[in-house]
Amino acid sequence: MAIGVLRAFGVGATVARGALNWILSDQKSSGLVRTNFRGRQVTLAGGPALAIGATAGAVVGAPGLRAKAAALTAGAVAGTVGFYDDVAGNRPEQQGAKGFAGHLGALREGQVTTGLVKIAGVGAAGLVASSLLGSQHTGFRKGVDVMLGAGVIAGLANLVNLLDLRPGRAIKAGLVAGAPLAAGPGGGIAAGTLGAAGALLPADLGEDIMLGDSGANALGALLGVALAARTGTAGRLLALTVLASLTAASERVSFTKVIAETPWLRAADELGRQPVA
Repeated sequence: MAIGVLRAFGVGATVARGALNWILSDQKSSGLVRTNFRGRQVTLAGGPALAIGATAGAVVGAPGLRAKAAALTAGAVAGTVGFYDDVAGNRPEQQGAKGFAGHLGALREGQVTTGLVKIAGVGAAGLVASSLLGSQHTGFRKGVDVMLGAGVIAGLANLVNLLDLRPGRAIKAGLVAGAPLAAGPGGGIAAGTLGAAGALLPADLGEDIMLGDSGANALGALLGVALAARTGTAGRLLALTVLASLTAASERVSFTKVIAETPWLRAADELGRQPVA
């Protein structure tokens, strides 16, 4: 089992680094350059690179064909719709709608935003992935497990994306959340995901890349698959309750402000990051 976990970790790391170099070698990659929180030019290439690497590593580490299909679905779809939002959402007409309420408001006015496409895509991928993971129950209890699992996958994808506001923050959170999931039976899904994330962390901290929605959504969705694969009804319900609470809190409180005002969180958040001029 340990060998399988290490193999998944290695595949995730190797594929992520290779994917990043491949994307950056394309002349069109210049269109992925964005300005980060302090005005530096940073490429979004890290997002699809992490999505590709994490998905590959998770598939290699997943136990059984159905778990592999679940990891492939969640990682590939979350990364793809996130990348679509990263690219198309940069257009002026798409920048007005913010948050889930903003996207629904735009829909009521007849506009389908890229953010809404992303939300729908991640939600659908979570539902399919959770269905593939299945349940030890049958009938109604199975349906409950599937819906809870879908909520965990989509909810964790969204939460990691909410944290991706400073270099390295989303990956650090993913490493902390994913480390326990990589231990023990069935840890290959999380291990492959963490291998890709860890391989790109130095470039993220160095402000050479940013994850964007593509990388953050894929990272969170795959960790959600790893969590759902190892929990039953009670575990999924508890996880979804925590995720829903944190997401609701983010609508009222700035996570960045909370981190800045909490010494140990601020120290962890700034660890390895470029000093502020």
